[in-house]
Amino acid sequence: MTKVKVCGIRTLEEAEWALDAGADAIGFVFAESKRKIDVETAARISASLPTHLLKIGVFVNETMDRLEEIFHLVDLDYVQLHGDESVRFCHTINLPFIKAIPVKEKEDIAGMEDFGGEMILLDSGKGPHRGGNGTTFNWDYTDSVITPQHLILAGGLNPDNVREAITKVRPYMVDVSSGVETDGRKDRMKIESFIREAKSV
Repeated sequence: MTKVKVCGIRTLEEAEWALDAGADAIGFVFAESKRKIDVETAARISASLPTHLLKIGVFVNETMDRLEEIFHLVDLDYVQLHGDESVRFCHTINLPFIKAIPVKEKEDIAGMEDFGGEMILLDSGKGPHRGGNGTTFNWDYTDSVITPQHLILAGGLNPDNVREAITKVRPYMVDVSSGVETDGRKDRMKIESFIREAKSV
């Protein structure tokens, strides 16, 4: 069964909605974003949640020292690198990490396994922000993907298309943010609907 991550969590209530609906992971955005959360708030939320729920921090071009500091302060399970981090940077990091790859064309996927790590996240490269744009990429690009890492699919997923996405891509995990929001805030009904759809494939 495909795992589900709800990203862009900003309150304990939102985290509990995701948990109660059956999410496997939540994401805290520490990069500049309308969903950015401060470290202290994220740490308080993290401390209130069970250990089986993965806590993933999203960063863009952050320093190694700051990654390690926030990882320990918030008690994260993974750091998600959503910037221009190089293969060399990823190979020197001493934390469990997920490298995010923005996909516009099929060739963007080439060599993604070189980053290492346990998981690779494919997100749409379309839109003004590094993730959370609500845009998809051509899922057919993943047809020939053979990688030792677990694949996380993100980008424009919502309750209406997640079944199709999982059927086509067969990812280890799907990642949703804007697709479970109403007027820029997490929507409990949409979270429940998304996870129900994802888990029914």
